[in-house]
Parts: sequence; structure tokens; C-alpha cells
Amino acid sequence: MVTKKEILEFMKAGAYRPLTLNELARIFLPDGKGLGAFKRLLREMEEEGLIYQTRAARYGLPEQFNLVVGRLECHPRGYAFLVPDREGEPDVFIPPGCLGGAMHQDRVAVRLFPGSHGRTREGEVVRVLRRAHRQLVGTLYKKRRSVFVVPDDPRLTHQVVIPKGKLNGARNGEKVVVELTTYPGPYTPAEGRVVEVLGPEDAPGMDMLVLCRRYGLPDGFPPEVEEEAENIPLTIRPEELAGRRDLREWLIVTIDGEDAKDLDDAVSLELLHDGTYRLGVHIADVSYYVREGSALDREAFQRGTSIYLPDRVIPMLPPRLSNGICSLNPEEDRLTLSVLMRVDSKGEVLEYELFPSVIRSKARLTYRAVNDYLAGRGGVPAPLPGLGRMLELMQELCLCLRRRRLKQGAIDFNLPETKVVLDEEGRTVDVYPAERGIGEQIIEEFMLLANETVARHAAKLQLPFIYRIHPQPDPEKVASLEELLASLGYQNTRLGTLEPARFQEVLEAVAGKPEERLVNAVMLRSLKQARYAAERSEHFGLASEYYTHFTSPIRRYPDLFIHRVLRETVLKGAGLSPRRRARLEKLAQEAAAQSSERERLAMEVEREAVDIKKVAFMVDKVGREYAGFISGVTNWGLYVMLENTVEGLVHVRHLTDDFYFYDEKNYALVGRHTGKRWRLGDPVRVRVLRASVPEKLVEFSLLTEAEAPDKLSCV
Repeated sequence: MVTKKEILEFMKAGAYRPLTLNELARIFLPDGKGLGAFKRLLREMEEEGLIYQTRAARYGLPEQFNLVVGRLECHPRGYAFLVPDREGEPDVFIPPGCLGGAMHQDRVAVRLFPGSHGRTREGEVVRVLRRAHRQLVGTLYKKRRSVFVVPDDPRLTHQVVIPKGKLNGARNGEKVVVELTTYPGPYTPAEGRVVEVLGPEDAPGMDMLVLCRRYGLPDGFPPEVEEEAENIPLTIRPEELAGRRDLREWLIVTIDGEDAKDLDDAVSLELLHDGTYRLGVHIADVSYYVREGSALDREAFQRGTSIYLPDRVIPMLPPRLSNGICSLNPEEDRLTLSVLMRVDSKGEVLEYELFPSVIRSKARLTYRAVNDYLAGRGGVPAPLPGLGRMLELMQELCLCLRRRRLKQGAIDFNLPETKVVLDEEGRTVDVYPAERGIGEQIIEEFMLLANETVARHAAKLQLPFIYRIHPQPDPEKVASLEELLASLGYQNTRLGTLEPARFQEVLEAVAGKPEERLVNAVMLRSLKQARYAAERSEHFGLASEYYTHFTSPIRRYPDLFIHRVLRETVLKGAGLSPRRRARLEKLAQEAAAQSSERERLAMEVEREAVDIKKVAFMVDKVGREYAGFISGVTNWGLYVMLENTVEGLVHVRHLTDDFYFYDEKNYALVGRHTGKRWRLGDPVRVRVLRASVPEKLVEFSLLTEAEAPDKLSCV
């Protein structure tokens, strides 16, 4: 059987010239058998962008035809950027009119313009390899004899024409789901049919429903998945405890947010006679219930992660598992995987055990209750002997672990998260920065340590595994950051060594100073995104050689996969056959890629959902004045974040005292005549001009010193 690798290696040879299907078949199929399968293989490789077929029906590598293959990122103004498949390769700018009917997120082949090279490459789309959208969500409009849908996503710039008889009862102005029957061409519109009528735009909960439909998020689970879940008992049978260590008498608790329902981690801690700590991290044994290859497993793989929206959760697993038998609810027996670690006062793990267990959580504690107790604002969160002392020890160990982590060079950004409060109909009644108190830090530090310990253990045993990696930052972006720091008076930062500790030193140096926000924002942009990988590599942000995600198998597929590998190897004490090892290695590669992709989607959806609720909160605040800081600078204006984390735009048209140009190098807008500078991180005072939920935009105007009162209202 011919493989993709063989075809690619053949085409990469220096003497290769583009060949037709028949010419390639004579080389790879000398006996003439398997032509149909060979055709399908070439077609699949073409869709993946590995090879390219010209109009003359000749095959070659994309680069041999001056082509770049990747994913399209479109802009509402009509231009786009191609994000190449090859990591590290610079993006390609696609001017308006050069998209060739391609849409946002499509996989395309782009031909570079003559003379286009380096980091300023431009090109045009010559072929759409794979369409990203089968359905769209938007607003239906009827104008005279024409009916069309305007997509809600402004990056989807093509209106969809709805032919007669394809309305499905939709009325003018309603939100609808459209299935595309004809994709747009260079000179022809897209066509489609209405497959679901969602209702009026202002209906309660419509904003989140539209968001879910737009991203293709499911309402529920397929029948076969629900059936498997229903067949799982909600109580533990005595025979299921065989081979498990019984920890049901231990003082073990969960600490989570007040509205959490999927409690997949619990903790215990005691001080030993030699002054060391025995920390227990007990994780729900989800892999016991979700078996490899089952309908539950296949669905969890496709979803990759749970998605948390302000008014709902789209879980990776059905609620019967995620909120039921797999959730470590108080006073209920639960199957777990436990990591016991003996930790010294420096935060070093001296020894550890990893084993299957059964626990019975003694209390469901909340971050707020733990924070109040440890700050002296309240009593013990639950009437349990020894709980107060255990929480005090947890705070003590948490601070030890944090000191150790920062000492080894971990980068610690203090980024505000947003808490959105909704009423019964899903309307936003409050928005404020979420607290990150000692309770949150305790769980964060304990989970980090458990993840690191498990990753080190798996690497030592050379198990097929999924690691959490964070690549080193782009040297060019780091060089730009160093230039900025030098302009601010910070010399010899040595960030170019790409050591995480140097980055943390800079954060500590700017802490509490006027330039703190500017440096934090630019440094964050210089770092790459963490992802999953089957091959171990460093986690730059944590300054750790070994890291994984082990502690949340209810809501993250990599954790579930890891539990399954540990169950099969470490916990059972059995080795892997060569065939089984190869199978697990392949599954690890697939799961790492899928989970990374789904994680990026979840982050985008969750961020957009919160932004929508923030804009809705500001609709009735027009005319009010607030304090904030510049959180973004572009050539079209300034983005300002308020103290409650709401972000809005000050468009350049509202900067009327001068003509401003964008100083990209210094992250500022500068007045041509006055020299006035508005820079990233600067504190400002603004007035709300308007808030548009459909546009997902809040617009501000800057207040002058004469206009701004000494004290401004806060949302």
C-alpha cells in the first residue's frame, strides 16, 4: 500500500517535475492494481494541502508552484491573512478582492505575488481546499423581491441569498440558521436554505443560543451516548473496591467556585512528624467509567473539553457522569486516582505514590468561604474536627510552593478574570473582576504540583502520553520587547537568553509602576500559546521540563487519556506490548492535536460570550463617565478597559484635538502637531458614547482634564 510519506519524499527529490495521475501511477503501481485507492489518496493529500494539482492536472508540492497552504483569517473590512500550516512561517496578507470566494477559516492555497517575500508577503487565493462552514447563523432580511441572511460573524462578509421556497417560515428580522447550498465564487453570491428559525433577536437567552449555533456547539448528547451513560450505576458496588486503597475516613475536601457542579479534584493535607507535608490530590477516576472506543469516549474525543458560558455549561461528558457518579460530591463514595506527595518546606517533592483509591469527601468548600476563614473574616467553613488547622497548613504549603515556582523561573501574570452576574432571563446585572484569593491559589498550586509529578513519572517510564507544552517565544518578538524596555529605562534585561526567570524579573521590576500594564501586555503578546503534544518538551511559562494535565478528566480529554494510560500501566503494574504501545502512541498524537484545536475554540467561544454580556451591561450606561486604562492601540483608535474589565473603543474620529498616527514600535497614537501620546497602559477617563450588542462594541470618548471630575463613577 502506497503511503503519503512515500509520495511526499518522491516529490521532494531535486529532480522531480510535476507529473500526471497516470505518470505517478506507473511509478507507484507498477502492476496497475489499486488505482482507485491511489486516486483517493492523492485527493485526500490535496485536501490536506500536502500536494497541489494544477489546471493541467499535474501534481507537485505547493511550494513548487509558489503556493502557501493554510487557514484563512478574514477581517470585516474585506482583507484577510493566511496562517500557514508550517509553524514559524510568516502570515500572508490577502488584499480585498483577492479572496476568490474563500471565507473565514477556510483552508486555502494562496499564490504569492511576484517579489513577495520575508515577513511582508502578499498573495491571492487560488483554490479553496476545505470549507470551514456548512451552516451559518445570521439575521434574515426581506427587501422587495430579495431575501438574504447577513451572518452574525462580521468576518463572514458574504450575504447568503435565500431562494423562494427555502425560508422555512422565517420572518423578517429573525435569527436563523442557514445551510449553505452554494458557496460564494469570485463573482457569484452564496445561496442557502433556512434549516432552523431561532426567533426574535431580543428574546431572552437569544445571544447565547446564537453563539452556540454559530460555533456548532451541541444542545445535548447523541442517543447512543445517553444510553451508555444511563447504564452506568450511580452508586459504587462493593466489588468495585477491589485493588483500591480505602481513604474514606481521611479528611478530604473539595474547594471550588460557588456555582461549580463538576467536582473532579479533592485535596487532603497533614503535617508529618519530621516537619514535612503529606499532600494528597485525589482525582475522579473517570477512565473507569468511560472506556476506550465507547460511544462516551468517541463523543468526549470530539468535544475535547467542556465549554463554560455565563448562562450554561456545554459538558464534555453527560451530566449523569460529570455532575453525578464522577463528581466528588460530599458524603458520597467515589472512585479516584490519588497522588500522595511528601513535600518539604522548600516545596520539593521528596517522594510520591500514585494509586487507585476510594474517597468520601467530607465537605464541599467554596473559594469564598476558604478566603474568608484564612483572612479572619469568618468561622471554619464546615463543622469538621481538624478542618481549620488543615486549611491553615494548606495556606502555608501553598506559599512554599509558590515561592519555589517563582524561584525556578515561572512567569506569573496577574491577569484579571471577569465575573458576570445574570438574572433569571439571562440579562447581565453586574460585571466585576473575579477574586483570586488564597483559596484559588491553594488549588492552583496543588494541581500544578500533581500535574508536574505525574508528568515526570510518565517521562521516566517512557509511557505513551500527552504532555502540556509551552514553546519558547519568538526571538523577534522578544527583541521588540527588549527595545521597549530599553526605551523605558530597563537595560540589560537579557530576555534574549529565553530563560523564563528573566521574564519574571522584569514583571517584578515594573510591578506597581506606571509602565506595569504596558510591559505586562507586550510581554504576554510575545509569548506563544500552550498546547498539547505527544512528545515531551518544556513548559516555558511554568519553567518546567515536565508538565501535563492530569487533574480534570471530567472536562478535558487529555486528562482522561492520561488516566487510561496510567490505569493500564502504572496502576496495574503491567507492561505494554509493542502493538499496544504503537496504538497508544498514535492515539496520543490524535488526541493532542484534536484537544489543542478544541481548546482554542472553547477559549474563543468563552471570551466572546463574556464580551457579549459585557456590552449588554453597558447599553443603559450611555453618558456615564469612568476611569480606565488603555488596553490596546491600533491605527483606528484606542481600546480602553474599565475597572470592571469592560473594554471599549475610542475611535480616532473622536480624537479631535489633533491628527494622530499609529506608532507601532512604541504602542502609541501620537499627535502630528502637538506630539501628544496615548500609549498602551496609560490611565485615562472616558465617557460612554454607545453600546451595540449586534456589533459587540462599546464606544468611548476620552475626557479632557477640564471635563474629568476628580472622582468618577465605577460600574
